[in-house]
Amino acid sequence: MSVSTAAIDPSVCAPLPVLGQDVTVPLVTGGEVTYAALDYAASAPALQRVWDDVAAYAPYYGSVHRGAGYLSQLSTDLFENSRRTVAEFLGCRAEDQVVFTRSTTDSLNLLAAAIPADCQVFVYETEHHASLLPWRDAQVTYLNAPRTPGQAVETLERALADRDPYGPALVCVTGASNVTGELWPVRELAAAAHAHGARIVLDAAQLAPHHPVDIAELDVDWVAFSGHKLYAPFGSGVLAGRADWLQAAEPYLAGGGASRKVARRADGGVDVDWHTTAARHEAGSPNVIGVYSIASACKALTEAGFDSLVAREQELVGRVREGLAEVPEVQVLSLFGDDAPRVGVISFVVRGWNSSHFAAALSAEYGIGVRDGLFCAHPLVRTLLGSDPQDPGECGAPEAEPGERSLNAIRVSFGAGTPDEHIDRFLRAVTELVREGAQWKYRTEDGRCVPDRGEAAQV
Repeated sequence: MSVSTAAIDPSVCAPLPVLGQDVTVPLVTGGEVTYAALDYAASAPALQRVWDDVAAYAPYYGSVHRGAGYLSQLSTDLFENSRRTVAEFLGCRAEDQVVFTRSTTDSLNLLAAAIPADCQVFVYETEHHASLLPWRDAQVTYLNAPRTPGQAVETLERALADRDPYGPALVCVTGASNVTGELWPVRELAAAAHAHGARIVLDAAQLAPHHPVDIAELDVDWVAFSGHKLYAPFGSGVLAGRADWLQAAEPYLAGGGASRKVARRADGGVDVDWHTTAARHEAGSPNVIGVYSIASACKALTEAGFDSLVAREQELVGRVREGLAEVPEVQVLSLFGDDAPRVGVISFVVRGWNSSHFAAALSAEYGIGVRDGLFCAHPLVRTLLGSDPQDPGECGAPEAEPGERSLNAIRVSFGAGTPDEHIDRFLRAVTELVREGAQWKYRTEDGRCVPDRGEAAQV
């Protein structure tokens, strides 16, 4: 997979309107500033277009599939049309199913519950916990972090060659790292998996908001992603791909909607005829608004033109990397090297700074929201920081005082709604904090670094 910006002028693509772009926040040094949301990798702000679409539909809200009333029928059409929109957005094959879930984590846990009992699973230690941890009932092989895309393919090929060639196997891989932003060689990994009789699921949580994802072109078996990273509100996700394992598995949740027919037996038990469509794994009243918001986001990104969106984001990536390179104390984390293509996700550490302290100062003194910690990818961050990848660590900031070294990192992430000013302010803030230090005193409270609100706080 490659990212090309040739023949595209980034200036023709303005940032897409998002919620919260005019929100102001107080600074500990006095006054207020427009909030710079640079934590897209955790949750991207909802597109204004998505919010407007949801607001227009809200008065017509109704339960789907089983209601005879007009609003129920309208909502059912909207729900199923949203399924078709997502399938088109992902380039699904005719036989693929689109199952709506709560998140990427939920999608991958659903697939984990649907794999055959004797399935072998292969997953890199570099994965987000959403794709690293769901395979608890399977025989799992954890692959070491590769240092080049080619090494990633070679590592997988060796592991697959050593497996039992007659049993089912599944490879799970990210499309873009939630720590480094680097693009993984998905098409090549899919070819390696299929050559050895294995299937592959793509965690596209960080890829889909930044880059086109085409199931047929990438030749992957499943794709999982979350709405809240795709400029839609929280609480909705997608698992799309091959239907056979999903149809053969017990429903992810047992209940109404997943069943076609339920009848009492003469012995007093119950016989259930389950759906074989996506409804098999969508028991209960679905999140219609969440599903519609995903479809709206898919349409908005498609209509805006992914080529232009990618080109502008790559220009921002270049500016951030060049700006950070001018600060010798900053070390950008990378698996594949400086030349590796990446999306708008960059993690780094600052020599002489506790990462939680640095992130707190960016927020309190500049109104910039970034993320610090291990980013729910503990083994990967430990490997990148040169510490023991088996160290369990913890999510969020460690118990370290400002100024003490911390075994975590800082992540800045951005996307289609990021204004140039937010990038400029971030780079200026990094430079000033490193050269001049923080203007405020900070302390650790409940494991996080926070501004000291005492009378003698200012220095």
